[in-house]
Amino acid sequence: MSSTAVRHLTVLGEFKPFGLIAEALDGKPADDVPDKYDYFLFDPDTVRDRDETDDHDVLSSAFSDRCDHELFIRGNRIIWSTGPRVCKRFTLPSPVIKACWCRLGNMTKASLCVLQTACLTICNTSGEVVSIPVSEAITSIWPLPFGLLIQQAAQSSSTTYVPVPSLSSSPLFGESPSMSSVRRGVLHNRREAGVSPQHNFSFASGIDHAVKEETSSMSSHLILQDPLEELQLAYIEERGKSNIMKEFDENTIWTSDRVPLMASYNIGKMQHSVWVAETNNLNLDLASANLVDAVPTGIVAKHSLFRRIWQGKGAKTAASKVFLATDDDAAPIICFLHQEQKKLLSVRLQSVEINNELLFDIKPDMSWSIPALAAVPVIVTRPRATVGLLPYSDMLILAPENVILLYSGKQCLCRYMLPSSLSKGRFSHSMEFPETSVSQGLKIVRLADAVEGRINVTVNNGQIYRCVLRRSPTSSLANDCITAMAEGLSSSFYSHFLSLLWKDGDSAYLSEADSSVNSEWDSFRSIVMEMCRSTATSKMVSNPVPQSSWEFLISSKFHDNFCKNNLIAQNSSLMSLDVRRLDASRLSTNSTQRIEKTFYSELLMESLHCLHAVYESLKLNNLRKRDLELLGSLLCYIAKFLGEEGYVDHYIRDFPGLSRSVGICEISFPKKSPPSLFRWLENCLLYGHDSADTNDLPPLICEEGKSVVNWARKIALFYSLLTGAKQIGKKLSSGIYCNIATGSYCTNEELIVLAMVGEKFGLQQLDSLPSGMSLPLRHALAKCRESPPTGWPAAAYVLLGREDLALSCLTQTCNSKDLETETNVNFISMSAPYMLHLHPVTIPSAVSDTNGLDNTKFEDTDSIDGSTTDGMEHIFNSSTQLRYGRDLRLNEVRRLLCSARPVAIQTSVNPSASDQDLQQAQLWHLAQRTTALPLGRGAFTLATIYTLLTEAFVVPKIVLAGRLPAQQNATVNLDPNVRNVEEIKTWPEFHNAVAAGLRLAPLQGKMSKTWIKYNKPEEPNAIHAGLLFALGLHGYLRVLNITDIFQYFRQEHDITSLGLMLGLAATYRGTMQPEISKCLFVHIPARYPSSFPELELPTLLQSAALMSVGLLYEGSAHAQTMQILLGEIGRRTAGDNVLEREGYAVSAGFSLGLLALGRGEDALGFMETVVDKLFHYIGGREGRNQDRSISSTLSIDDNRAAAQMMEGTAVNVDVTAPGATIALALMFLRTESQAIVSKLSIPRTQFELQYVRPDFIMLRVIARNLIMWSRIHPSQDWVQSQIPDIIKNGVKFLGDDTNDIDEMDAESFVQAYVNIVAGACISLGLRFAGTKDGHAHELLYNYAVYFLNEIKPVSATSGNLPKGLSRYVDRGTLEICLHLIVLSLCVVMAGSGHLQTFKLLRFLRSRNSADGHVNYGVQMAVSLAIGFLFLGGGMQTFSTSNSSVAALLITLYPRLPTGPNDNRCHFQAFRHFYVLATEARWIQTVDVDTGLPVYAPLEVTVRETEHYAETSFCEVTPCLLPERAILKTLRICGPRYWPQVIDLVPEDKPWWTSGDKSSPFNSGVLYIKRKVGACSYIDDPVGCQSLLSRAMHKVFGLTNLKGQRTSSSGQNGSGSVTVDQLVGTFSSDPSLIAFAQLCCDPSWKSRSDIDFQEFCLQVLFECVSKDRPALLQVYLSLYTTMGSMAGQVTSDTVVLCDSLSISNLKLALAYNEALLSGRLTSSRGGIVQSNFIACLQKQVEALLDCSQDLKDDFCNYLYSGIWPNVEEPQGNKRSILLSWYLQWFCVPAPPAVKSAVDKVKPKLKSSSSLVPFLRLLFPKAHVNAITEIDKLFSSTDGR
Repeated sequence: MSSTAVRHLTVLGEFKPFGLIAEALDGKPADDVPDKYDYFLFDPDTVRDRDETDDHDVLSSAFSDRCDHELFIRGNRIIWSTGPRVCKRFTLPSPVIKACWCRLGNMTKASLCVLQTACLTICNTSGEVVSIPVSEAITSIWPLPFGLLIQQAAQSSSTTYVPVPSLSSSPLFGESPSMSSVRRGVLHNRREAGVSPQHNFSFASGIDHAVKEETSSMSSHLILQDPLEELQLAYIEERGKSNIMKEFDENTIWTSDRVPLMASYNIGKMQHSVWVAETNNLNLDLASANLVDAVPTGIVAKHSLFRRIWQGKGAKTAASKVFLATDDDAAPIICFLHQEQKKLLSVRLQSVEINNELLFDIKPDMSWSIPALAAVPVIVTRPRATVGLLPYSDMLILAPENVILLYSGKQCLCRYMLPSSLSKGRFSHSMEFPETSVSQGLKIVRLADAVEGRINVTVNNGQIYRCVLRRSPTSSLANDCITAMAEGLSSSFYSHFLSLLWKDGDSAYLSEADSSVNSEWDSFRSIVMEMCRSTATSKMVSNPVPQSSWEFLISSKFHDNFCKNNLIAQNSSLMSLDVRRLDASRLSTNSTQRIEKTFYSELLMESLHCLHAVYESLKLNNLRKRDLELLGSLLCYIAKFLGEEGYVDHYIRDFPGLSRSVGICEISFPKKSPPSLFRWLENCLLYGHDSADTNDLPPLICEEGKSVVNWARKIALFYSLLTGAKQIGKKLSSGIYCNIATGSYCTNEELIVLAMVGEKFGLQQLDSLPSGMSLPLRHALAKCRESPPTGWPAAAYVLLGREDLALSCLTQTCNSKDLETETNVNFISMSAPYMLHLHPVTIPSAVSDTNGLDNTKFEDTDSIDGSTTDGMEHIFNSSTQLRYGRDLRLNEVRRLLCSARPVAIQTSVNPSASDQDLQQAQLWHLAQRTTALPLGRGAFTLATIYTLLTEAFVVPKIVLAGRLPAQQNATVNLDPNVRNVEEIKTWPEFHNAVAAGLRLAPLQGKMSKTWIKYNKPEEPNAIHAGLLFALGLHGYLRVLNITDIFQYFRQEHDITSLGLMLGLAATYRGTMQPEISKCLFVHIPARYPSSFPELELPTLLQSAALMSVGLLYEGSAHAQTMQILLGEIGRRTAGDNVLEREGYAVSAGFSLGLLALGRGEDALGFMETVVDKLFHYIGGREGRNQDRSISSTLSIDDNRAAAQMMEGTAVNVDVTAPGATIALALMFLRTESQAIVSKLSIPRTQFELQYVRPDFIMLRVIARNLIMWSRIHPSQDWVQSQIPDIIKNGVKFLGDDTNDIDEMDAESFVQAYVNIVAGACISLGLRFAGTKDGHAHELLYNYAVYFLNEIKPVSATSGNLPKGLSRYVDRGTLEICLHLIVLSLCVVMAGSGHLQTFKLLRFLRSRNSADGHVNYGVQMAVSLAIGFLFLGGGMQTFSTSNSSVAALLITLYPRLPTGPNDNRCHFQAFRHFYVLATEARWIQTVDVDTGLPVYAPLEVTVRETEHYAETSFCEVTPCLLPERAILKTLRICGPRYWPQVIDLVPEDKPWWTSGDKSSPFNSGVLYIKRKVGACSYIDDPVGCQSLLSRAMHKVFGLTNLKGQRTSSSGQNGSGSVTVDQLVGTFSSDPSLIAFAQLCCDPSWKSRSDIDFQEFCLQVLFECVSKDRPALLQVYLSLYTTMGSMAGQVTSDTVVLCDSLSISNLKLALAYNEALLSGRLTSSRGGIVQSNFIACLQKQVEALLDCSQDLKDDFCNYLYSGIWPNVEEPQGNKRSILLSWYLQWFCVPAPPAVKSAVDKVKPKLKSSSSLVPFLRLLFPKAHVNAITEIDKLFSSTDGR
């Protein structure tokens, strides 16, 4: 022990859990707070995302001062804190038994799992909570890498409970496929004290799922892999079989959440066991068949298997602590602390990787023990090294002598002591304690709470101190070197190195925990030098004493401080003495012999190779140049000592100043050429990776998991892939380990991008590379930027500068709560720091726009109070304003559909008594219009508001009053004595509430049942009924359970019951939900048993129930229900319900049609009988003779059927025909059934015209066309083909006096004609719904104008349509037909806001209704038409699927009501069913940089159909897209935005719903990125401002900058434009804008020369015009480097002390040559201009054009290895110039040159040249250098 080095712990302060402080700050504790508390300290990596912890390069230091995280628990409360800050407070329903952090399944974030009595609570880091009820037998929980291990005790009861999780908030957590790496945190009860936390979280109760005793009661362990899944049984492998784990005596004492290991203790056997856990899907060999039957299939399918790999007996009690550490040979070990035996038992693990899976095992006799009272794992000696998934952990042990020892495996490194006195200093949690002294009597009694290198030390007086073994600042260079040696040296060498590193002495490494950066590096360097001395003096006395005062001064600390400012001088002088010492010792031993290969020399050789790999890696990082120089000087020293002259020459060529410390090199053939990463990269570009010498790659770089050289490995990987290397497993053909992200690729450049993503190499890392080295990588990014493949990870698109694609990708893979975090992670990891603020943190969409603009006031022309809530104030957002530009369309729609303000009545200024009657008459007609407005407003505002569920439901008022503008807007109300105002407002209030409810947009989660109940009134009313109906249409009523539904029905409020039924049916559409079905059939008396008394239910309620049944059973063709509905069509209604009988039959017909929608005769075998019965109801001759047989066959209940269906043997066709016709139309929709169509004939004789009602003819036309769907064609010829010849001929000569047609016949012809035309137009509307088809629009518009002219001539019409219809048909019929055509027109143009159509609608609405023909039904049609035209504010449209066509037909049913309460022929509530046919096919483009919606040209391609070939057309976003069934491709086109292509597979499916992860459009948002040099279409619609090059040349004056300066005084007027203003217009890149501002700075212009200013402007123009801002850094770096080199040659000032810039320039030149040779390809040339690089090459060669001094130096170098003496006046400059020459021309080492010349020269004639032979021997050397060598050796023949 005496020989062990001694270190002092640094005491951070006296420790106290911060939870106690947080409790004290929270205030007075509650009375029931227990005294006991518990805490646990853990690593920040525990709760960090997996993606953030994988990359070592992003860590600034292995030991930065990261705060410890703490979990503090008292009773049922938990406080999670980090340092002096509380992160979260959790309050649980019951006391906490145990808590731990665990990553469940594939989740990226850790979850806090808390075990309570009969409950397991899982909280994620954002506060979301899942509560799972568990059995009370659960005793403990433990984290594993793939889930949570749950241990339960044996139960005596017969049943145990395996829980089903219950969610108390929205769905939990995001998912990620990456591996987890966190540090475990488990709480154990052990401490006492008092106070209370705060904040409550609610927990939902779960539903217990019982599993029989023979399954889970037999399992001692359960596994939870996902909080939303059931618990899984754990299995044990015994004798090759898998059985349920029943090891109740095996008490788990430890698990690892990094590797699947578990340790347990069996008290009966007194043995410890180690288990390895495996998850697989193997077939179980269970004990009995009964057991297989009892285990649920979901549990058997996937299970966790535990296999015992070690057991150790002899311990009377369980180990007090178990942890993972690392042996001295880097093998993982499991450590068991046995306190009663006072020893630490360590067991070695063996791991084997098979099929990418790690298999663990332990062999016998692989354990050893250390005496210990306490032990904790710490990370000290190898800070960044890893052992597989584990960090390299050392052990800190409290020995029985009460001293702390640091062990690395079996090797004891040093002894730690507390400082002799503890003074005030830095304290944990900002606490201070008085100065105390640690006397010799105090003993350390405990170690605990180790986090990285920090521990809690408890002394025997009870005090706890937080101590640290090592503290920042640390030397990153020293860390890198130690880590490289840890990863590269063999275990025996590194163990010896550790002993030297941690030994005692003045120069000992980390002798003080607070050592500085410089002292750490100096300590490391001195240890390496000591190794050299030990080798050199292995046979002599070590540490020779300096022989002179000068040497003593050089070795003093004063000289160290004096030389800090001159790095090379410092290094050289520090080394010179040691070199002389070595030379002296070597000469004294034997100056002619090499050093023996002792242990030290081998260690030094391996160290040289490891550290050289670090040296080559540091060369690739611009930010580590100082470290590179320090390491170079040390390596030069080691290489000189080992006699590796090739390495010495390599370092001196990089840093010529090192030559002073080395002196004259021996001319001997080098053992081997040192690896050179620059040379390898250059050869890759010039000749391909196959031709590049693998010896130029340091071996450490190629290996996996070597973190210290990870940077160099990544660059080598990228260059290998760029030059064609192939991937073989996890390595490339060049031997380099690779990690490539998943994604498709076709070119090497695309593969590089995926590799950069896989290696987490972003733009920030790219900027750290030398500029020349970064060019090939920037080339790859630029080549892929234009059109990258789809399906790449979002980070890849960020890397390319395509944030538009990145955001689109993220929105498809993340839910809304994870999106912001995921966006920031991807942007931060891949973006350059100066680009971060450009990227929007939140996703801009209609949601934020709507919420942000809710309070905007829009006045309209009729408004007297702009603040009145009219239900449409939210419609104006950035998207709609962009859609409609600056016109006032939406304002006008809002004015036309507003029912919340009094309407204007035009009267005389001085009213008389008769005027008042006139006002009341006008007011009554206006009231008809006002009450019809809510139906249109519901369509207009459909799904446009995103309400908060904490807000009350607001319904705008219906105001039936008028105002008199002529009398200062005096208000006039309807006279209640004349009109029953309340009666006409009942149903309008219902429709008004429906319209208000339809505003709610589809939510990401569920609608809250609490919110629905919150808005439920005390007394039922029509408003809440309308809300229920609207919520049902949106599908939100699933949150109501059966109890809630029956509570509504118990109110016996007809309108509420009606709205609820229809809403439930719409929500559960097509599901045949049994509970809902029962609710509906209760309201259909036909379902009652014969003995059941018939209830008096209103016919409206029964009609709604019938329609609801059809929706619920849609498409099912349910036989029994079809029979019921068929009977209801012909049911005879007695009593007061006769007036509504037709509406009841129509509802039954629609319901029957929905039930067998589009099924035709394939539905059921009895369909033929159903069809015959329907034709009987229609009145067709085909069904009359089969009347009796059919009725007897189909009757459900014989006693009831005769009374309900038949009136004797006659059928009232006027009642049954509409419903039967509709039923047939829907049943045979799109079936093209000629048989059915032939029976649904249009009257072709005068007798048939008399037999069939004209309005029934319209229904027949609609039915025929729906059946023959494909034959509908938008042409007038097709419409005319629908009209029989007799009718055509009858109306052809209506205005002709010679026409001899009878007046009665003419009237029947005209009646039939207008109804057939209207029916054909409705068919067109349904066929082309939502398509905006131009032919259909033109045809329908022309027919609408034609009918309008027939009513009252308003404009000239063309064509051969018959004139004079109004003479033979009443105006009411013409009005109805006109408005049905207009409705059909708006169905076709739905959501388009078409201006011409809107003008027609506005005209129709404004017509005078005093003559009585423009009634409520017509106004309702106009209102609906306006709503359809602007459906959803222009963001919705209609679909043409079967179910959508059915819903639209219900809405457009061609019987318009006469008043607000008229439900006789068609229930008005059914008019809202259009909602079921809507699709949000709207798309807007959002600029990803600004977050604002913008215009963009969009090319849409639709697939080939039977009517047209594959077609492409252009739209301008925002716009509506075609249906999914025909949509094939979308492409962002135009020159202003980066192209983007979305390829789709046309499918006959509905449009994607909001929040659908498979949607390619992110709920209607497409992110696009504007190119630099182009303005948006809002700012520059024409494109005149985007002439970038002309404008830039004009402002910059590149051709004559001097001339510009002379005339600049005249250009400073108001119209002048500066460079920064122009750049800011075209680019948002902050680096370009800042540089442009610099160019405008007068002080900069006065400091720099004109040539440099001109170059900067040219570069700025290049970067802006080509949208490559990163090239600014590249151009300036190369230009200034060249300028510095030229200035250094021509002056005496030394700026560049190394030749690294030459290597950088050579890589840029190699990139240029690879482009010119075609090895690298690009469609637009290189990213840097080739002539610029060629110019650099010429300048370098001009600088190196051999001067006499350079020739002399070159000659001396080749012959003697002598570098110019840097002590001489020009020596430093000459040595640097020589190094440039050697590097630029690839001159071989002098021994190699001399050897080659000696071999070749004797075989040549005296006059022959050496050049050809030297070119063959040195193919990489430049011909200039070969020529000089030839001259030198030819001219020295006589020497």
